[in-house]
Amino acid sequence: MNILFLNTSDQLGGAAIAAKRLTDALNKEHLKVTMLVRDKSSNDFDVIAVHQSPKLAYNFVAERIKIWMSNLFTRKNLFAVSIANTGSSITNLPEFKNADIVHLHWINQGFISLSELQKIINSGKPIVWTMHDMWPITGICHHSRSCVKYMTQCKACPFLRKLWSKKDLSYKCFKRKKAIYASSSTPINFVGCSQWLTLKAKDSALTAKQTVLNIPNPININLFQPLSKLNARLQFNLPKNMKLILFGAAKTTNKRKGIDYFINACLELRQTSSTAIGVVLYGEDSDLLKDKFTLPTFSLGYIQSEKEIIQLYNAVDLFVLPSLEENLPNSIVEAMACGVPCVGFEIGGIPELIDHLHNGYIAKYKSSTDLAQGLKWVLENNEDSALSQEARRKVVDNFSESKVAQKYISLYNSIIK
Repeated sequence: MNILFLNTSDQLGGAAIAAKRLTDALNKEHLKVTMLVRDKSSNDFDVIAVHQSPKLAYNFVAERIKIWMSNLFTRKNLFAVSIANTGSSITNLPEFKNADIVHLHWINQGFISLSELQKIINSGKPIVWTMHDMWPITGICHHSRSCVKYMTQCKACPFLRKLWSKKDLSYKCFKRKKAIYASSSTPINFVGCSQWLTLKAKDSALTAKQTVLNIPNPININLFQPLSKLNARLQFNLPKNMKLILFGAAKTTNKRKGIDYFINACLELRQTSSTAIGVVLYGEDSDLLKDKFTLPTFSLGYIQSEKEIIQLYNAVDLFVLPSLEENLPNSIVEAMACGVPCVGFEIGGIPELIDHLHNGYIAKYKSSTDLAQGLKWVLENNEDSALSQEARRKVVDNFSESKVAQKYISLYNSIIK
């Protein structure tokens, strides 16, 4: 069985990481998986980049320009939406022709256009689409936030400033997606990485009549595992006798990652806790945040090495991700696999990962006070490592490579038949 994965990148972004991990998991189960991408960063022979040409950059820029113009020439929300008006041609490639199943992942920012998506569906090949955000089930947005128009018909999009136009880009893209999905001779198999997104897909007018399943992202539990905390701290030159809280993101200053709430929570934590506590930051721009914390702060910058990330998880006492919008964040799964309890807001798929007061803490949405309470509770209630053991157990039982791979294999077998 030949499976073709489609994803914009093979390494950059959470969807790329999740898709690559699923590729590895399926290959271990003796399936032939090839990943076709726009941007290739790795040396993996199973990853194929579409032909590099100036048109690839043009596709990306052309899409952003149209969004920029429709948003009255403001950069606000420029990357919160995608319209897929341009993209690469892939249906004539040998990798596509040889595929028994086409498995879409995150295909935005000039990789696959709606026109090309129509050709993929017209090919008659069975299609699986793992949703890493809400874009497949909305008109143009990647996360709808409080908007529920996708349940009926997207229009007058709150992400665009031309609110007086009911038939805006969101309306046109929603209508076109609906026609494309309906043109498939067999149902498209949509997969939500989280139960939260799966339920959203079942409520969407675009996918209500399609097959919608819930299968989480896998992780290599033999790679991400508990290691010596002392050795890990020595590697990063972190203090030995201090409780350490880890916060990180690709771009730490991204407001969607909730950095402001974390800073305020640390201020409250300092006032209510007598324990020696420090903050560890990693990711782009982390140096810019160092002086904003009232607790001792250690900035490590951008870390790309998977081996270093694993060591970093093992160096800290808890991981916090106060994101304002999330699907099923890889970072929480990674931390828990390393036996690190986590704290996050009650949003998206985070409550499916963190079991409140069992392996971590779920804070009230956008409450710095409750976030501070969660940080304090975890630090005070993990002296016997009970939270750490439960965090590790949750990942082993639900997100191991073999268990997730078997669920996808069952799906592939059912649609091939």
